[in-house]
Amino acid sequence: MPNWVNEAYLDYSKRLRQDCQLKLIDISAVKRTKNADLAKIKDLESDKLVQAIPKGDWVVALEVKGQSWSTETLSGKMTQWMQQGQHVSLLIGGPEGMNETCRQRADQLWSLSPLTLPHPMVRVIVAEQLYRAWSIIKNHPYHR
Repeated sequence: MPNWVNEAYLDYSKRLRQDCQLKLIDISAVKRTKNADLAKIKDLESDKLVQAIPKGDWVVALEVKGQSWSTETLSGKMTQWMQQGQHVSLLIGGPEGMNETCRQRADQLWSLSPLTLPHPMVRVIVAEQLYRAWSIIKNHPYHR
């Protein structure tokens, strides 16, 4: 990842230290060649995502066909997640997205946007939105 992505992600994750923590598990993308079988690559990457989910986690897959949430709605979801007492795994697919196995494993499907966003940008947007939603929960002035 470019330095700006790592710096931005770390900045937001450090702000969330009090009640929740962001832990990044980076799964390397399969190398794509000119004649690559993209369906097979999507399956391989999806399998890696599912295998990386810790047992007992609530799973939210970021999926273009998922539900679109406002920041206030995300704040409500975070409140529910924290009250459940489970860790939450957020799945972000590769360039081809996720296969059906990943989507079926998810407890919720969340769409950031109908736009196609680059993976580095998604990482930063998710971290920022989680911090913003947390700031609403804590009545912190950041959201204003």
